[in-house]
Amino acid sequence: MQTPEQIAAFFHEKIPLTRAMGVQVLQWDSEALVLGAPLSLNFNHLGTAFGGSLTALATLCGYGVLWLEIGNTDAHVVIRKSEMSFRHPVRHDLRAVCRRPSREAIAELESDLKRKRKARITLGVELYDSDTLAATFEGVFVAVI
Repeated sequence: MQTPEQIAAFFHEKIPLTRAMGVQVLQWDSEALVLGAPLSLNFNHLGTAFGGSLTALATLCGYGVLWLEIGNTDAHVVIRKSEMSFRHPVRHDLRAVCRRPSREAIAELESDLKRKRKARITLGVELYDSDTLAATFEGVFVAVI
């Protein structure tokens, strides 16, 4: 399993926006991938988190889970479709949580990749303002090997 530092280095190398946003990998374990970014680099004119930064962090969190589950740095992972719902302004550092898919969903993903060299999965991401749920994201991600 990759360390948070290795994951962050991959993101910063392959997706330069993550450096500008100050994205950090806070957790990667059997439960979830948790990403963070400082509000000081991602605020809008109201002093709250910029919606585009929240959407980018959510997309990256889902992307990261799929990329990590596949375990192939040469795989092409893209977002096909997404929907974001904003519930509450984020006044503190940004935090996104994408729970790992079920074993059944991963088995189906791996089977599709093996048979078709392409697979898709829908992943949900929650974004928090401290401990308050501030936004939800759902994205359809596609992997091609």
